[in-house]
Amino acid sequence: MYQVVPGGAGGTITDVIPKQKHSKDTRPLVGAGVIGLVLVVAAVTAWCYYIASIRKAELLKTQLLDLNKDGYIIRNQGGSIVFRMDFRSGTLDLDSCSKEGEMLSCGQTTDRKLNFFIETVRPKDTVQCYRVRWEELVPDIPVEHAMTYTFAHWYGGAVSAIQHWPVSIKGQQAPKPFVTSDIYANRNEFGGILESYWLSSNATAIKINNSVPFHLGWNDTEKTMSFQARYNDSPFKPNPGEEPCAELSYRVCVGLDVTSMHKYMVRRYFNKPNKVPAKVMFRHPIWSTWALHKTDIDQEKVLEYAANIRKYKFNCSQLEIDDRYTRRYGEYEFDPTKFPNATAMFQKLKSDGFLTSLWIHPFVNYDSENFHTCVERGLFVREPTGRLPALVRWWNGIGGILDFTNPEARDWFSSKLRSLRSRYGVSSFKFDAGETSFLPWKFSTRTPIQDPSFFTRRYTEMAIPYNDRAELRSGYQSQNISCFFRPIDRDSVWGYELGLKSIIPTVLTISILGYQFILPDMIGGNAYLNRTEGNHVLPDRELYIRWLELIAFMPSMQFSIPPWEYDNEVVEIARKYTALHESIVAPRVLELASEVLDTGDPIIRPLWWIATGDETAYKIDSQFLIGDDLMVAPVLEPGKQERDIYLPAGRWKSYKGERFDIKEPLHLTDYPVDLDEIAYFVWV
Repeated sequence: MYQVVPGGAGGTITDVIPKQKHSKDTRPLVGAGVIGLVLVVAAVTAWCYYIASIRKAELLKTQLLDLNKDGYIIRNQGGSIVFRMDFRSGTLDLDSCSKEGEMLSCGQTTDRKLNFFIETVRPKDTVQCYRVRWEELVPDIPVEHAMTYTFAHWYGGAVSAIQHWPVSIKGQQAPKPFVTSDIYANRNEFGGILESYWLSSNATAIKINNSVPFHLGWNDTEKTMSFQARYNDSPFKPNPGEEPCAELSYRVCVGLDVTSMHKYMVRRYFNKPNKVPAKVMFRHPIWSTWALHKTDIDQEKVLEYAANIRKYKFNCSQLEIDDRYTRRYGEYEFDPTKFPNATAMFQKLKSDGFLTSLWIHPFVNYDSENFHTCVERGLFVREPTGRLPALVRWWNGIGGILDFTNPEARDWFSSKLRSLRSRYGVSSFKFDAGETSFLPWKFSTRTPIQDPSFFTRRYTEMAIPYNDRAELRSGYQSQNISCFFRPIDRDSVWGYELGLKSIIPTVLTISILGYQFILPDMIGGNAYLNRTEGNHVLPDRELYIRWLELIAFMPSMQFSIPPWEYDNEVVEIARKYTALHESIVAPRVLELASEVLDTGDPIIRPLWWIATGDETAYKIDSQFLIGDDLMVAPVLEPGKQERDIYLPAGRWKSYKGERFDIKEPLHLTDYPVDLDEIAYFVWV
């Protein structure tokens, strides 16, 4: 029955049992077991990947920001998405990302290395900020992030020829240099006053760092604004000796409401004025010769203009002699043909109680006596190699443009202004132009500048010795120049394109950018040929009156076309509103102006400033506040003697004596406003 089998050395004896074959009926069970084992392994693997992805997702979160390979989103405290930014210049390799404290950083995209980080900063309990930087390590690769703007209404950036409030995006624009430009001549460019700062109605703000070679684009189909940094095909330059490796760096901040958010950003990121201009500039109007006489100005016309100001019993803070009182552009002596005795003219003006300012600019035309001197001394901006002066074209011809990064050019220009002041007793100057659009696309300066708009900043600094009464039309990081800033020339039309309707949106935009001492150009516009309503020599009478009423509630008033060019009724209306400006508006503006030195808060404010929870207030572009307690609603439509008015919640008293004690916003429909009236309401 058993068989004994000898083992090897030290072996054993084992019972041997015959093997049995599996039947075909057991094979499906084995297959099922194998499949089950595979499923278990797959489930475990999937779980491991899930846990890893959860950990990665947690890794790529910081406070209320979620980062992914294509961009990031930011939520508010309530969990709602308030900000979205997409990466257009590459896809992050999330495996290269890490988190240390409040810093998320990544080392490469899917095809190249880079330096990228987002750092969370909480500067105060009500504000949370995110520092973002994307730095390319390879030259000439642009960095582009695209912000979705549909979550809110946006404000800020730059003045424009067609100005809306809030910002209105139309069409598609590839990113272009965000630099100061003359928008009267180039109406699709960015304006002469700009800052790389935007604020939204959902209490989110973005500030692009000043070191960025910043280009801005947009797409109204995708509903995005494109923020791009690049050096190729651009007037921006890297620092001397550095590779042109682009870096896009900025800060996004989220707060509780739009007003407190803006207050934080202004205090943190903007220069502030260090003094208030002369009080009389707020109280009494400036009178300019420009719109009335253009370049056809002479001694007799100046004296007649001044005599009429006194004859019709108007006050005057200063009389402004505009273009062109010299023989050639770039000279600083009065044309003896047009002004045979300039000294006697100034003495007469002084004896009649007038202070006088002069129009000035940064150009020296090639036919000027000073052109050769400036070439010989190297005072002009130069072509890229730096060997030759660059010739530029401006609205009055061709010449050189003074290089205000060059201390010698600054001294030469300053000496010419001082000479005019000492010889004639000139009170100040109207500094025209200064935009970078007058520079060549490629240029060089004595002191290298990376951002072309820094040329604008250098030009505005020339106004500092005269800032009690000076006037500038361009500005970049220039809030602390502490003088009046004037939006570019307005046309004598009703609409949003450099017309009457553009004034409130433009002033609100400039205010949000930190410029509070605002001179909103000449009453009635400039009466340019083919750009005047009805193609008349004078602005339309009704337009002029409505323009006058609006400007009476601005920080400063400026006439050129005088009211006596119309009729006695217009003269009386002008007297009424210059008196109202002096008695009601100027005292409040001066009170607010002194606060600007500490806070930077706007003097002219949007309605949402006191109604942050009301969606309607974010879209109103035809009313404004002076401080928090004087609300103005001008008529801006031709043929109208009524208008709809939005009244924020509160206790208000109208200029007619009506009282409104309302706990909710009130819409006054077809509120009557006669031709010689402007609707305004005072908080009581």
